[in-house]
Amino acid sequence: MVVGAFPIAKLLMLGVRQISRPLANSLKASARRSEFFKAYVCQPPAQAYHWFEMKLKMRMMGFKNAQVQPLNEEMAAELGSELLGEAIVFIVGGACIMAEYMRQSANSAKKEEELHSTLRNLEQQVAHFSLTVEEMDARLRETNRLVLSLPAQRPK
Repeated sequence: MVVGAFPIAKLLMLGVRQISRPLANSLKASARRSEFFKAYVCQPPAQAYHWFEMKLKMRMMGFKNAQVQPLNEEMAAELGSELLGEAIVFIVGGACIMAEYMRQSANSAKKEEELHSTLRNLEQQVAHFSLTVEEMDARLRETNRLVLSLPAQRPK
């Protein structure tokens, strides 16, 4: 049963990742249409991304104190929706990786517990056999003592 669950879990994760791209695209399209998403969800991260990217490029080219012009609303909405879509795909992929990691950790912990259980059982068996051997050794010594204490019978 455990062997059969492994491919199903992998297929489920692959399906979730494949669905995330169209989901991200539909969210991007709705974000472009909604004024609330444009103003509060798409544009601020897009402007921050644009500012950071341009500052980095300017520094690499040697311009230390150059001013960065903000993007216009349409370009910011477009960039913001692209960032939102990529963030969704990234989050879904990260969630899939975390789920797979947790599943593998659970499997490893289960296998380790099984090994510890087997080891404990073997240790108990060794202790039991050790006591049995000691008991048999004591019986053998007692039997040898009794045999040696018997009077020797001479053949007639």
